[in-house]
Amino acid sequence: MDWLLGIKIELRLAVIFGLGICCGAAANLAINRWAWRSHTVSPWSAGPAETAARTWFDCLPVLGWLRLRREAGFHGVGFWIRPMCIELFFAAALAGLYWWEVDQLGLIAGQVSLKPVPGLLVPGWVPHATFLSHTLLLWLMVVASFIDIDEKIIPDEVTVLGTLVGLSLVTLVPMSLLPNVSGPLADPPQVGVLLNAVPNPLGPPAGRMFVEPTTAVAPHSWPPILAARPNGWSLAVGLATYWLWCFALVPRIWRGRRGAMVALGLITRRVTRELARPPLLIIAVGGSIPILCVWLVGGGPWIGMLTALIGLAGSGGVVWAVRIVGSGALGREAMGFGDVTLMMMIGTILGWQACLIVFFLAPLAGILVGLLQLALRKDDVIPYGPFLCLAALAVIVLWVPIWSWAEPIFEMGWVVPIALGVCLLLLALLLGIWARIKKRLFIQQ
Repeated sequence: MDWLLGIKIELRLAVIFGLGICCGAAANLAINRWAWRSHTVSPWSAGPAETAARTWFDCLPVLGWLRLRREAGFHGVGFWIRPMCIELFFAAALAGLYWWEVDQLGLIAGQVSLKPVPGLLVPGWVPHATFLSHTLLLWLMVVASFIDIDEKIIPDEVTVLGTLVGLSLVTLVPMSLLPNVSGPLADPPQVGVLLNAVPNPLGPPAGRMFVEPTTAVAPHSWPPILAARPNGWSLAVGLATYWLWCFALVPRIWRGRRGAMVALGLITRRVTRELARPPLLIIAVGGSIPILCVWLVGGGPWIGMLTALIGLAGSGGVVWAVRIVGSGALGREAMGFGDVTLMMMIGTILGWQACLIVFFLAPLAGILVGLLQLALRKDDVIPYGPFLCLAALAVIVLWVPIWSWAEPIFEMGWVVPIALGVCLLLLALLLGIWARIKKRLFIQQ
């Protein structure tokens, strides 16, 4: 990858912008194909019979949407504006992300400035690996967000594909995770890249610093209890987190009118039946075998895979718990389960630490939009997926200041889950109060 850095940044950004437009076009295609109610707005589908036949010119990114303005009488005035903006936005966002992560080393250099490193030199493949994983995540989040806006649903086609591809990418290239500058260290980490290209004449070798992935135990070192073969405990953790995700994919309805035990029995039979036949059988078995193989190999791939699996379970588990608490406090579904699987997908690529921050950032915009919608439309049901995605993008771009602030907190170990438990109790209390206030304010509406 170092040869890419020899190409002028302007040329690289132009190429990335062009690829971004194509990725935006692919996102528009996925938004149309994976939506619950497919329609003929997409230039890749047959148009209305009353209009002129579509040609390959209509499939060109940006320009094709300008040509399809002729169908405004069938799809509505300005129907072409949003998809065209998606393609332009994705191209601009991708170019900006490349400039920030690869050219400016924004996710690494900012951490280094807090811990001065003599002779800083980062191999070109490191920021490119992170950029690749964030490009994948950005594409998936764009597709999920606009489908959620249109239909208030996040399809499994997005989250299942994203989780599996993200899990594979992090396993093959653990450095595609968010970076964490560590040191000074006497011994190199199990997965990491040396930052000191030039020896420091003023300090001993113990002053070496490394950039390593933000693993599931960061900022701590990888513990022996999570080591690969022959440690069976780590394999059990990996398989349990993966099967939890498979369980989350099974359609479940709690029918508690006949008692909790009857409802639990119905769900157990439903889950067993669904997991015993395709496609969930293929996903469960087909994913468990690679986990076993990577556990046998060990090393960096196992650290990357287990980090992604713990990120999947930790991120989704927090949202799942909030969904249960919120539904109980409000007396109705507080959050769609698509938000849970979406956070599982994001956690696979970013890790549970980043997703914990994502979850606390997302309500800042969500509450504002929800209050405005409640005041204007008397409706407090909003798609929450786009706010989770916006918060994830903010965490990626602002990773250096966020991690420098959050790193001491995550060093406290068990303080984090205790704080989460307290937050869940406070959330239940606040939602219960809000439900009473809303009932009194809008009981006559």
